Amino acid sequence: MEWLLKNALRGIRKYPELFSALEEFERTKKIPKFTYRKRVDVTIDENLLREARTYCEKNSISFSRVVERGLKKELFSRE
Repeated sequence: MEWLLKNALRGIRKYPELFSALEEFERTKKIPKFTYRKRVDVTIDENLLREARTYCEKNSISFSRVVERGLKKELFSRE
């Protein structure tokens, strides 16, 4: 039983937002969102935008997801 407590505490430390969501569910009986999205305005090259939208349409991918992946790659690949 001690291993359960140890693993539970480790999980709470690693994913505090999950524990907060469980607390919120217990209080409101509604599951909160884990990810929130924010609309942003950016300026990019017109030709690049056209190509990106065509690519997304052909591959049935959300343009926002492509932008998110690119940002994650740029931010986290340098570590």
